[in-house]
Formats: sequence, C-alpha cells, structure tokens
Amino acid sequence: MNNTPPATVPAAKAPAPLKSAPSRPEPRPERSTGSRIGELVQRQGVLAVLLTVILIASFVYPTFASLDNARGVTVQASFLAIVALGMTLVIITGGIDLSVGSVFALGGVLAAWASQWGFLAALLVPLVVCGGIGLVNGLLIARANMAPFIVTLAALLAARGMLLAFTDEGATTYLVPKDSAFAELGQGSLWGFGHPILIALALFGAGGLLLQRTSFGQTLFAVGGSSDAATLMGLPVARTKILVYTLSGLLAGLAGALNAARLSSGVTIVGVGMELDAISAVVIGGTLLIGGAGSVSGTLWGVLLLAVIQNLINQIGSLNSSYQSVVSGGFLIVVVVAQRYLARSRRTT
Repeated sequence: MNNTPPATVPAAKAPAPLKSAPSRPEPRPERSTGSRIGELVQRQGVLAVLLTVILIASFVYPTFASLDNARGVTVQASFLAIVALGMTLVIITGGIDLSVGSVFALGGVLAAWASQWGFLAALLVPLVVCGGIGLVNGLLIARANMAPFIVTLAALLAARGMLLAFTDEGATTYLVPKDSAFAELGQGSLWGFGHPILIALALFGAGGLLLQRTSFGQTLFAVGGSSDAATLMGLPVARTKILVYTLSGLLAGLAGALNAARLSSGVTIVGVGMELDAISAVVIGGTLLIGGAGSVSGTLWGVLLLAVIQNLINQIGSLNSSYQSVVSGGFLIVVVVAQRYLARSRRTT
C-alpha cells in the first residue's frame, strides 16, 4: 500500500486587477448650424430690425435723426422700459402681470400727492403701496396656487379702483411742487441725458447682472422651464415667484412716480393698456411667453422698437396713433410665430 501523499497543485494566482483608464467626460453633442442661427435670431433679431428701421427712417425723415428727437423718444420710452423690465422677470418664470398699467397710474398719483412732504415721501409712498400690491399678487399665485391671469386681472381692477377713489373719480389732480427735488428727478438731465433714461439704463444693467450672474437669476430660468422640476431640485419656487411679482409692482410704481415728476402732476388717465405694451415689448425682445428663456437686453430693444414706430407715425403726420397698435400687433404675431418655428426646429436638430 502506497503511503506517498498525493501531489498538491499550487493554487493559481488571481489575475492582477486591470488599471481602469481615467474616465473622460463624454463630449457634448455639437449643436447644428441651424440651431445656433435660430438662437441668435431669437436673441438679437429685434436689434437688427431696430437698427434697420432707424437707418431707413433717418434717410426718409431728416428730423428723425436729430438729437432733440432722439432725446424725446428715449425719455418717453424709459417709463415703459422700467415697467417692461419687471414684466420680463415675471414672464421668464412662466407668469404674467396684467396689473402693471393700473399700478403705474396709481404710483404716479400717490407720488404727486406725497410730494408735498418732500422727495423721500414722493418716492417711498408709491413704492410701498405698489410693491405691496405686487407682494399680494405673488402670495396668491405662489402660496394659494391661483392662476396669474386671474390674480393680476383682479389687481388691475383693484388698483384702478383705488386710483379713482383717491382722486374723487378723477376730479382731483395732485400737483408736484415746482422747482422741487422730486420734479427735478423727472425733468432734469445729466450729461445731456434725462434722469429717467439714466435710471432705466441703471436698472437694466442691474437686471442683466441679476439674470446672468446670480443664483436667483438661474432659479428664474429653472422655474420657468419646469416648476415641478425646480421643486424637485430643491429650489425656492414659491419664494422666487413672490419676489418677481413684488419687483414687478415696485418697478411699475417707480415708473409711475418718475412720470408724475416729469409731468408735474398725478394724471389719472395714464397707463391704460400699458400692460399690453409691456408684454409686446418683452415678447418682441425674444422672451418666450411659456417661460424659461429671455433677456433684459432684448426687452430694451423691443421697447425702443415700439417707441421708434410710434415716433415714425408721428413723423408721417397723416396717420393717427391707432396705427401704432396695428403695427405692434403685426410685429407681435410675427415674433410669436417665429419663436414657435425656432423652438420646433431646435427640438428636431
């Protein structure tokens, strides 16, 4: 009997683990040329139209290119621009604010009434009241989940009712004291530019930085793109909506106060239909009505385009101001159709 122990086979060594190659980020899919052109047209198309209209008008009407006419156009457009800036922030979030025209008129009357107590009162009273109206709009929309169209339409009626009640159905007109600091705010100039123009440009500069350089601006785009997705990401959706409607009310009140300072009185009939002009300027400037995309620079070009069209109608002389609404409506239809076409083309590319 063989007692030799059986030979043992040495265990095979486990293969050395393969060194994983350093992970490389997957390259982003390149956008097509059509998509890039579509995005450029959406952002800067209104600027090209504006420059073309200005160039043609300067050749046809020599008085159009005068410095005095340019100052008049820009000063008149500055009030709508301030209102449209607030409307831009609201529309980017996917909302709408129909109350800005009535809030603009109310702010002017309150500023003229409070101007008898000095410069600060003339500014603070309309800002507090109009900002409060915007705050109520935001709370009802964000917390009570009410439709922005209904809430701001009710605010439009309420603000106009407050205005009529405060002025005895328009029978009382409050005047701004002459040679006061508040009157100088609307009628004075610096470096040849009216104060309302400089204030509007400063606000648009701040608005551009807010949208492009802050987390709040990025939250606006996220909320407008998809409110549910923004909520899942942990973004403060309700607080963002409250803030934009409050800002819209504040800016409308400020524009009304500046207009009262320029006119030296609180006129009760101003602001009728102003909300539609603001929406038109915002949409013509490339901001999508469905939210999620837009820029304050486009809104500025849209406001200037509407102001130039109005001035051209005045230059012609044989046309009345109603033609401005026809032309503005035509521009609005063309822009909305173009936006839908560009959005559809980007989805397919």
